[in-house]
Amino acid sequence: MARMVTKLAGLGLIGFAGFMFLSAPSVSSMAVYDGLKGDAKNGETVFWAAGCASCHAAADAKGADELVLAGGQEFPTQFGTFLSPNISPDKTHGIGGWTLPQFATAMTQGVTPEGTHLYPALPYAAYNKMVPQDVADLWAFMQTLPASATPSQANKVSFPFNIRRTLGLWKRMFVTNDWVITGDLTPEQTRGRYIAEALAHCGECHTPRNALGGLDRAKWLSGAVSADGKSKVPNITPGKLTWSEAEIVEYLTTGFTPEYDSVGGHMAHVVENMAKLPDSDRAAVAAYLKLVPSIAN
Repeated sequence: MARMVTKLAGLGLIGFAGFMFLSAPSVSSMAVYDGLKGDAKNGETVFWAAGCASCHAAADAKGADELVLAGGQEFPTQFGTFLSPNISPDKTHGIGGWTLPQFATAMTQGVTPEGTHLYPALPYAAYNKMVPQDVADLWAFMQTLPASATPSQANKVSFPFNIRRTLGLWKRMFVTNDWVITGDLTPEQTRGRYIAEALAHCGECHTPRNALGGLDRAKWLSGAVSADGKSKVPNITPGKLTWSEAEIVEYLTTGFTPEYDSVGGHMAHVVENMAKLPDSDRAAVAAYLKLVPSIAN
């Protein structure tokens, strides 16, 4: 009996050591950001494309208030309710004390300056495809925004999902730097892919997930249950979305469908953001959507 207990204890220690090793926050070199200067003008375009204000401003914010990124919006999911943090330039309650490499690490690798995992409510699984210059430009623009001294609120997440260390295993299973749509793309299609798969992180809502919250990339953009489980996010592959490219551009510009219906829900924020981009970017997204494998459901 004593030997069995000793063996079980040994196996437990080995298993724990393996868990700690595999779940440890892993950060690749940030040397690419050394000396990189940000362009705030382009950073504003990146800001709207990435939807930063849609999550980090007040839920009903309009106009200048959209640029006050005090956080506090609640996002209910099957794993708990996540609250967006303050990412304003405030040095105490926001991220004004961070450096560009620390910001890039959070955005693209989901790790805080303190070395802890961030929940994928921040879509770093999409942002990890951003080019470093866009990250630097976004950082430069965000430094121009109003600082807010509003403290970030704690997430409402229960055991075992409140153990952030487990996110290291989740990242190993589900996070990849690979594009979904590959092949010989035109410059316009490539730009559309960059916006849709990286900046605007369309797949985070429009692609179904497995029981652990990982995206089913084989069913890319084919529709999903909303994060809170109360509604459905539509299929936007050519198997369901049969609009022309011009009609997609019109929708992303005005929010009106070819049937004269109007956008609603969280997608209204997306359209507001897209409408702030150059016309060529909306056309690029439309061209990209026509490339996505058709799934009818």
